[in-house]
Amino acid sequence: MTGSPDKDHKGDRDHQKKVMRALLSRHGQTYAAEAGITLKDTPQPLYRTLVLANLLSARIRASVAVTTARALYDAGLRDPRRMADATWQQRVDALGTGGYRRYDERTATQLGDAAQQLLDDCGGDLRRMRERADGDAEELRRLLRRTPGIGPTGADIFLREVQDVWPEYAPFLDAKTVQGAERLGLPKDPAALTRLAGDAPRSALAAALVRAALDRQVVEDCLARAA
Repeated sequence: MTGSPDKDHKGDRDHQKKVMRALLSRHGQTYAAEAGITLKDTPQPLYRTLVLANLLSARIRASVAVTTARALYDAGLRDPRRMADATWQQRVDALGTGGYRRYDERTATQLGDAAQQLLDDCGGDLRRMRERADGDAEELRRLLRRTPGIGPTGADIFLREVQDVWPEYAPFLDAKTVQGAERLGLPKDPAALTRLAGDAPRSALAAALVRAALDRQVVEDCLARAA
């Protein structure tokens, strides 16, 4: 005899809660935090997160992008003025230190051009871009994509990471996060996902789901712990 539909549904819901708990507890670190960025609504951490979004959007391992973001910081390239004033070779060298060699020459150029553009357009302060977007995610995406090195993927990465300090854009769960949810057997609806996550930071939820989309071992780990 099979169980009743209500019991089956409750069982599915309980299993999803266990999967979500495992996901957040084991894999809920944001990429900004992994890169050593204490994200708050001030110019330097916001800029460093935009640089990280540029690095993560290339076809390269996320771990390499995170290590490279740290290397740029350690090299002193931590704000638009310092990035713009650095030589192209200094940027290439810092990227190489982080292991970002496949795209180092192109990215070094993009980082310099992007830094100068940010200085010219908003005084190097991304909060001015936030003000211009005025809560409109599509407008903010458009503004971000004007930045050299930031395409649709990079803009989405930036929004996923900053949504707790720019809460007018939360919850921001894009196609990559939904892909991770699907692999975990979780709802694909953003509202349902945020309910399952409870009071967890939305950026942590997004990062955890992205990790599941990118890494089969994350999925297997969470499902095993929820079994």
